[in-house]
Amino acid sequence: MTKLVVQIPAYNEAESLQTVLSEIPRQIDGVDEVIVLVIDDCSHDRTAQVAVENGADYGLRHRRNRGLSRAFISCVQFALALGADIIVNTDADNQYPGSEIPKLIAPILADRADMVIGDRQPLTNPHFPRGKRLMEHLGSFLMRRVSKTNVPDTVSGFRAFSRYAALRLQVYNPYSYTLETLVQAGKGLMKLETVPIQTNPPLRESRLHKGIWNFMWHQGGAIIRSYVLYQPLRTFVSTGSLFLLAGSFLLARFLISYLFLDLGSRYIQSVSIGGTLLSAGVTLIMFGFLGDAARANRQVAEETMISQRDQIRLSQPFDLREFQGHPVYTVSNPPYFNTPA
Repeated sequence: MTKLVVQIPAYNEAESLQTVLSEIPRQIDGVDEVIVLVIDDCSHDRTAQVAVENGADYGLRHRRNRGLSRAFISCVQFALALGADIIVNTDADNQYPGSEIPKLIAPILADRADMVIGDRQPLTNPHFPRGKRLMEHLGSFLMRRVSKTNVPDTVSGFRAFSRYAALRLQVYNPYSYTLETLVQAGKGLMKLETVPIQTNPPLRESRLHKGIWNFMWHQGGAIIRSYVLYQPLRTFVSTGSLFLLAGSFLLARFLISYLFLDLGSRYIQSVSIGGTLLSAGVTLIMFGFLGDAARANRQVAEETMISQRDQIRLSQPFDLREFQGHPVYTVSNPPYFNTPA
């Protein structure tokens, strides 16, 4: 029996959520059960009520706003506890048509992929402004280099995960989950595919990207953070080596000038600058080895986490009132509030 969980992270999406929920197919070839899960990231509108009133099987609500990445991970953990075999993540702003879900999960059903990413085709997408097209194309190019994958649209949030892949997902970046999960797929030897998809016209401006420069700042930071997190030895050793080379050059210039040209006094500042660069280089290389040891420890901890996630099962999920400290709502247990306290 194949169980599909469609998860929708939402924050103040009461206006668009009804449309999103109405388009999610409830019968898909190869799938025996479709469950819809909405996580309300402590919205100030009626997001939780709209979710339960318009077909969501479960509404999970954060007690405080924790951001997109934590909402994504909370959804994944809840979906796994529900016994999901496949998890589809879509947005609550109606960017991704629900009719594309069967196409998205087809490679997983055929056992060709563990993760599937919907390619919005940013360069030719008529719903994207020109500036966004170029920035997303550049960001995707850089992210392909970091993740060692060949995904054309690396920041697309329309994704499907097999249970095998979902169990291994972990996000440390508070801004977004898209880049980090892609790096994990590339490093974790998961089978990865992309499928071209259509998108709906935007209903509003993105809340995640507040302009091109804000997008570049956050995406650039996410790329650097992912690279350092998953390749600390290469990052710090290569950077430290540059410092060592620069420091060695300055010290060599001073020694040559002092011993052979009698110009040592002219380059006396090279001694202090070169010594500082050498010290910085050695320190960075030490950070690289410490970071690599921490990465190995993290991998051991993640294997333990995978085992624990896989063992969690909700025996009577429709009677559930709380999950990991967060309220859970269903049709029989609807939310009774309009705004957070």
